[in-house]
Amino acid sequence: MPDSEPATSERGGAPADRVAVLGEVLFDCFPDGPRLGGAPFNVAWHLAALGLAPLFVSRVGADPLGERIRAAMAAHGMDPAGLQEDKSRPTGQVEITLDGRGGHAFRILPDQAYDHIEPGPVRALLGRDPPRLACFGTLCLRAPESRAAILEALADGPGTRLLDVNLRDGCWTEATVRQALEHATLAKLNDDELAVLGPLLLAPDPGDAEGRAAALRAGFGLEAVCVTRGAAGAVWHAPEGRHEARATPARVVDTVGAGDAFTAVLVTGRARGWPAAATLERAADFAAAVCGLRGACPDDPAFYAPFRAAWGLGGGSP
Repeated sequence: MPDSEPATSERGGAPADRVAVLGEVLFDCFPDGPRLGGAPFNVAWHLAALGLAPLFVSRVGADPLGERIRAAMAAHGMDPAGLQEDKSRPTGQVEITLDGRGGHAFRILPDQAYDHIEPGPVRALLGRDPPRLACFGTLCLRAPESRAAILEALADGPGTRLLDVNLRDGCWTEATVRQALEHATLAKLNDDELAVLGPLLLAPDPGDAEGRAAALRAGFGLEAVCVTRGAAGAVWHAPEGRHEARATPARVVDTVGAGDAFTAVLVTGRARGWPAAATLERAADFAAAVCGLRGACPDDPAFYAPFRAAWGLGGGSP
């Protein structure tokens, strides 16, 4: 399918390729200060900069960090309608400890605002302007309230549901990953996550990455499974064929958010009808570019302009 400008729906002028992104928004609290993040938020941030008008669904505290999130979204042109406010729980935080050798450890704090997304407002919001596609992850499914809200919205909502697997220690169980996969139509995970989940979810476990990806797709009735492999690139497994993309060479400043950048382009490709092979190549290019930045979410529109122009997303000709 050729690239094209986004069509508008007949309902309120919203884009026909409207995307909902459901999950956590939080601050990574480094010794030198907090940095805005959370995998679904990073994805939504990129989608907004690429012109897809995402509806980001999450929950923040009635606190200064929550205000910072609202301000950042407003400055970036993101719709705040899906951002709930919690009067009793804090905006999400992750405590980061540096080891002095370039590495770090992190602790994802429990019982944060994003763990308590209320289902009623989500149901009403998505019912008014149903998205064609939704993207969600596994971290925000750790708590019963948000898990129920997100899975209920997915069950009643979009035909295309992309699961971005993020296995964080202490924040997932086999049961929640199974539920997530049962609500997904597409899944993206890295090779390490596939190695962990294969023996848990597949019987018999094929024991190799290719077999596991195929078995995961078939076992959960998925349209496709995308496996990212770091420097080895990525592979797309679907009934109609297998596509592989090499990793794009990058000058690495840090790899924070590279996977989320990749996911954002998968979502964009699906929303805009790009072929799988082209989507993989573009995702690899974009993730490599993000690796050349400090942090996950650039706030300079100039970073996105070449990609929008090359991909026919506005800001230039394809």
